[in-house]
Amino acid sequence: MRILLVEDDAVLRGVVLRSLGDAGHRVDVAANVEDADHLWRVQLFDAVLLDLSLPATASPTSGLASGLTVLRHARARGDRTPVLVLTARDRTEERIAGLDAGADDYLGKPFDLAEVEARLRALVRRAQGTEDIATLGQLKLDRKARRFMVAGAPLDLPAREFEVLWELMSPPGRTVSKRALSDKLSTFDEALGDNALEAFISRLRKKLTGSGAAIRTLRGIGYLLEATA
Repeated sequence: MRILLVEDDAVLRGVVLRSLGDAGHRVDVAANVEDADHLWRVQLFDAVLLDLSLPATASPTSGLASGLTVLRHARARGDRTPVLVLTARDRTEERIAGLDAGADDYLGKPFDLAEVEARLRALVRRAQGTEDIATLGQLKLDRKARRFMVAGAPLDLPAREFEVLWELMSPPGRTVSKRALSDKLSTFDEALGDNALEAFISRLRKKLTGSGAAIRTLRGIGYLLEATA
């Protein structure tokens, strides 16, 4: 997944960034309302992890006073990206305001890092209409366990190859453009080039041999994971 993390606390931001990165996600970060609003406007994300209590550093004419207004602006322009709000555990009114503004879920601080990822996965599954288990031929993806299997045996993949196959399997049979795949595997600090993506696709094709699933290239369109005879 490509995630936007909006959090002004540097220590907490670093901890969450490392945790999501170690799980194979691509994460862009914003520490203030201006950066959060800008990144959310120019890039498509699978999910947004949003602290509502951001400092009000924007100019008065921007209308950006807090993380809550960033969320309201996103929903007003029709952006339906799943949003998990981070809020102080004892601030009931803050949680209500976030949900009323269009947040999909909230998590009180302090929180467990594993729960953050689990809630983000659940929000994205709900938004994409995907199930916890996806199968194609003898290839199986268990989203909760973040594990691929072929004929019941684990299919161990490096992080980038794992994310490519995850996207093609969400759900299988869906054409994914090269641009969309590159975006999902990139951040603003580290872009994935076409040559690198093609190398991942080539290695995955070899590893899927005999699985009953194969990656087909649709010239000028993208890639498709489909069942083989």
